[in-house]
Amino acid sequence: MKKKLLLTLLVAAVVCLHQDFWLWSDRTLLLGFLPVGFAWHLAYCLLAAAAMALLVRFAWPAHLEDEPP
Repeated sequence: MKKKLLLTLLVAAVVCLHQDFWLWSDRTLLLGFLPVGFAWHLAYCLLAAAAMALLVRFAWPAHLEDEPP
């Protein structure tokens, strides 16, 4: 049950972090060429991919892997 709660909180955090309204008007460039909003979305994509990997690893329904006779 604890694992399910942690995964639910992870998904909620990823959803909340996707709403990057605080960077909409920021014109800062990272490394001299990369807009900070784009860099945020790059980092967000890596976080979302890691979250999906954790979900597949720990929440995948076992009955889907059973082969029919």
